[in-house]
Amino acid sequence: MKGSGMRFTVAIDGPAAAGKGTISRAVAAHFGFGHLDTGLLYRAVGAKGGDPAAAAAGLEPADLERGDLRSAEAGQAASRVAALPEVRAALVEFQRRFARREGGAVLDGRDIGTVICPEAEVKLFVTASDEERARRRWLELAAKGGVQSEAEVLADLRERDRRDREREAAPLRPAPDALLLDTTELTIDAAVAKAIKAIELRQAQGRE
Repeated sequence: MKGSGMRFTVAIDGPAAAGKGTISRAVAAHFGFGHLDTGLLYRAVGAKGGDPAAAAAGLEPADLERGDLRSAEAGQAASRVAALPEVRAALVEFQRRFARREGGAVLDGRDIGTVICPEAEVKLFVTASDEERARRRWLELAAKGGVQSEAEVLADLRERDRRDREREAAPLRPAPDALLLDTTELTIDAAVAKAIKAIELRQAQGRE
């Protein structure tokens, strides 16, 4: 179903390094949907510095092209500013407009299925064990010259998880009707295949 005029939203949530970004990009490419990594919005706001609400309100597409947005520091800054209701409010409409774009859309983040797109046609919650997520992130950072140990990466991930789950504004949690996708023991191809199957099933139901 590689439609042109139809609107179909896939919401993919989950903690850091669980694989939601990789799955989201692959799903979007498979179906010809647009893709938005909403975490980049918050990373860009955090990286801009200054007043977070003003940074969110003035966010430009070029801000999402910064080369440092994938760093551990940018991730921690994103988690801090994402806890601010005024920042989230400034970015909600941008995300919702993208979600209902013609041709379909995949959005990945932490509150897509619960807050941004509660009416999404498909909701996935991608997770993995803390240790596996830390291993993946450590390998990713090490390839970029990172100096943190795997234990330090694990501690950072757990702190970010705690902050994301305990924040008052849109805490990290699966939507009640989300499909849980645990990637701890899955290859990338297997995880993507499961996601594609879930979406195709929903599409078939919609045609009935």
